[in-house]
Amino acid sequence: MSLTERDLKVIWHPYTQMKTASPPIGIVRGEGARLFDEQGKKYIDAVSSWWVNIHGHAHPYIAKKVSEQLHKLEHVIFAGFTHEGAVELAERLLAILPDNQQKAFYSDNGSTAIEVAIKMCLQYWLNKGDQRTKIIAFNNAYHGDTFGAMAVSGRSAFTKAFDSLLFDVEFIDTPNAGNIEELKSQITAIKTETACFIFEPLVQGSSGMLMYEAEYLNQLMAHCRQENVLMIDDEVFTGFGRTGKPFACDHLQVQPDIMCFSKGLTGGTMALGLTTCTQHIYDAFLSDDRLKTLFHGHSFTANPIACASALASLDLFLEPETAANISRIEAAHAKFAAKIKHHPKIKTVRQTGTIVAMEWETGDNTSYFSSLRDKLYQYFLAEGIILRPLGNIIYILPPYCITNAELDYVYSKIEQALEEI
Repeated sequence: MSLTERDLKVIWHPYTQMKTASPPIGIVRGEGARLFDEQGKKYIDAVSSWWVNIHGHAHPYIAKKVSEQLHKLEHVIFAGFTHEGAVELAERLLAILPDNQQKAFYSDNGSTAIEVAIKMCLQYWLNKGDQRTKIIAFNNAYHGDTFGAMAVSGRSAFTKAFDSLLFDVEFIDTPNAGNIEELKSQITAIKTETACFIFEPLVQGSSGMLMYEAEYLNQLMAHCRQENVLMIDDEVFTGFGRTGKPFACDHLQVQPDIMCFSKGLTGGTMALGLTTCTQHIYDAFLSDDRLKTLFHGHSFTANPIACASALASLDLFLEPETAANISRIEAAHAKFAAKIKHHPKIKTVRQTGTIVAMEWETGDNTSYFSSLRDKLYQYFLAEGIILRPLGNIIYILPPYCITNAELDYVYSKIEQALEEI
């Protein structure tokens, strides 16, 4: 019996209508930017397996470091104990983040890193004797699927079944030259009841790789700082090189109070979340009153195996070769975008760093449920490419190890699809 047949008997997949979805493909191994199914077919993983795999699959260096750690310490409770990997990872990551980031709090994935950040902000104000409960977020935001993360995400099909249970959020548009002053006024009007402003910097991933300019985000953040509104920078997707710089905040002059990480943090090896904050926020929880403790944790907080994979991934990320690969991919995307942007079937092409997105003209509004999505998905699978369209939006987000030949193959098949579909 194949993996696919066995799977269908026992597994419920994410974001999948199990009644109508195509059977899942059984993958047996990975190497570099490629995955191999149980029939031996090769696929270029052009979306980095949900944006996590930044160095390629089964990287030997990460595998070596994880293996070494397995022989030393697999796990230890992180309340009242610590271990070398957790300390070293916090030290090394904080060293390359903005100077105001001083403390690291470990969790298990991107959604929980967001939950931690929200709880930090809400309790920060409570600990200071100020009951601020309103949160500002962008329209079309996506921050995760746990309840707090859903609440600060735009209302959509993803949240519809739970909308009545989510706390109220003040949603605003992403900033541009035409609306920046109005957005500042909106924030000023509610500043005394606002706990924080949370944002995906420069690129709103799940809503269709929607992109906006650093200049206006910087202005909005400067205004939040002036109005004493805490800021949460969700770098779960944009962190570790995706925007062309190590972190999206490196495009900004004003820096956030809190930052959230996951996805590329371990190079796609395993789940790990991390939330960093300023000393000022941390100090608001230091008290003889135990009720001012941040009551949050996970059984696998700061798991030593996850920390080992993150440290190995960080080693690779900081190599000059990785920076060169990021620049190479960025340049290749720009050349391809310029080539196809005037095609009659292309509505818009957007690029930030190693992310390039193409919105196909359908005659309808962009929709996650566009019928074009399944046609495109199956078309590229047949050609040996994993591209997971967001409705009628195709995006390429490859591991940094992808070769020029592999990129050219992906580009050529997109051009072919433009003629055939």
